[in-house]
Amino acid sequence: MTERPTGPHFTPTFTNAKAERVKQVRALAGRSARSKTGRMLVEGPQAVREAVRFAPSRVRDLFMTEDTAARYSEIVADAQSADMYLHIGTPVVLEAMSPDGQGVVAVLDNAGVSLDDALASDTPPRLVVVLSNVRDPGNAGTAIRVADAAGADAVVLAGESVDPSNPKVIRASAGSLFHVPVVRSLPLDDALAALAEAGMQIVAADGSGTAELGDSNAGDEFLAKPTAWVFGNEAWGLREEELALVDSVVRIPIYGKAESLNLATAASVCLYASARAQRS
Repeated sequence: MTERPTGPHFTPTFTNAKAERVKQVRALAGRSARSKTGRMLVEGPQAVREAVRFAPSRVRDLFMTEDTAARYSEIVADAQSADMYLHIGTPVVLEAMSPDGQGVVAVLDNAGVSLDDALASDTPPRLVVVLSNVRDPGNAGTAIRVADAAGADAVVLAGESVDPSNPKVIRASAGSLFHVPVVRSLPLDDALAALAEAGMQIVAADGSGTAELGDSNAGDEFLAKPTAWVFGNEAWGLREEELALVDSVVRIPIYGKAESLNLATAASVCLYASARAQRS
């Protein structure tokens, strides 16, 4: 049910920035509140738009200001079509809910996705991204966005990786979190065993690799196979015990003087190489 008063303008019904409801929404920025309530906070027009369009059954409440409701009328229209609760608040209230929300905030059920569910399709998986111990939410969110753009079937956050419901992850994914299945916090060995069982080769992107992306050992024929790419921690990459779990280790060539590529850039290079080979 969409709460919208009659008349030419939306009228704020949430006017008290210190109200308990406002505090409850703001608390979802913290992991403990998300774990306790089973809900998550989505901030900003881009992420909220994608949540409303691609995960409507999970949206519990939508909050906007009078101005943002007028500016982002497509979000309002999609919310009305899905019979969602839309609450109009003052700018001060929306700022209290989320300083990063730009006047648009949603509360969603924090539904988990199992790897079995993520891979359950009539079409066998072709491209999966595994992030092992990736702890920076901006890096994780950007990698999810890259995976979505490259047409990946799923993203797995393994080991001690960041919680994908972290608002910073969601913002960095620019809504891609609602486009591609994201599996959270599986042990790396269990995740890779399941992906191998699904018929995928397990390939680590690491500077220690003897094969170089694009050479005869890691060219189109190799990249065209169903592949799960494994990327490691931002600071130390993949440890020896992690590398021991994969089928192949491939390095990205560095032609200039840069020591290395950051996580999102490395993921972009590898995933698009696979996506292109699989579609050629």
